[in-house]
Amino acid sequence: MASASTSPRTLRKAVLPVAGFGTRVLPATKAIPKELLPVFDRPAIQYVVDEALAAGIEHIVFVTGRNKGAIEDYFDRSYELEVTLQAKNKAEQLAEIGLSVPVAGSMSFVRQQAALGLGHAVWCARDIIGDEPFAVMLPDMLMMAKPSCLAQMVDAYNKVGGNIIAVEPTDTPERYGVITPESRDGRLIKMKGMVEKPKREEAPSNLFISGRYILQPEIFALLESQRPGAGNEIQLTDSMARLMNVQKFHALEYEGTTYDCGDKVGYMRASAAYALASEHGDDVAAVMRDLLANRGK
Repeated sequence: MASASTSPRTLRKAVLPVAGFGTRVLPATKAIPKELLPVFDRPAIQYVVDEALAAGIEHIVFVTGRNKGAIEDYFDRSYELEVTLQAKNKAEQLAEIGLSVPVAGSMSFVRQQAALGLGHAVWCARDIIGDEPFAVMLPDMLMMAKPSCLAQMVDAYNKVGGNIIAVEPTDTPERYGVITPESRDGRLIKMKGMVEKPKREEAPSNLFISGRYILQPEIFALLESQRPGAGNEIQLTDSMARLMNVQKFHALEYEGTTYDCGDKVGYMRASAAYALASEHGDDVAAVMRDLLANRGK
């Protein structure tokens, strides 16, 4: 297997795995894909797509599962709604729904028929990605950053090439996958390994892998032959560890904050953070103060 080119190829595509059941946010996800649950004024998935577009991504591949057709519908035009808003001169709302309509042909949807793990989900996108580098963006993780997290990663990728993983510090490394650093240049860290959910006292660092990756296409051959790992699933990190033997990996401690929407409290925290950061922030802060002051009354 050849190593990544010293002259990085342009990053044009991103994979968004959206096939999960969302069991930690039931019962809402019994009828609604978790990626469409609102985070303040828009579905969680919209923030991730906006991040991808802000980084120059031209084509997004959604890896879906059963009962996820609503995601495809969300990114389509709604002619009846548009006509109604136009008739009522609702220009602001018309502009808002237009934000979710992509350039024609810039999104693809492939099906992961069985829940075989994140690595398998990424592998399902292989034919659309082809032989070029790509990003993987976990929709459970919302990154609040300017420039966007992926844009910061693309900037680093254009300088050093290879494979890039976004990381940030955590007080609970035992809950996440963390990196093993080799050397550091500012926010860019050369990696020599990864450890999944280590004991706190044995963690090689406090930098956890926060759900954004730039990977070279050689990962697909490794995923195809990857044996099941933790949870009896095909783990992306297992194939990344193998790829690290022949290609360089860097971690970027990006500037921003990650909001983990993997459970109910995480969704609430993300929604509060994005609401406070919006144009309605002052009003939202006043509402929160009032709720806390009257809690239990």
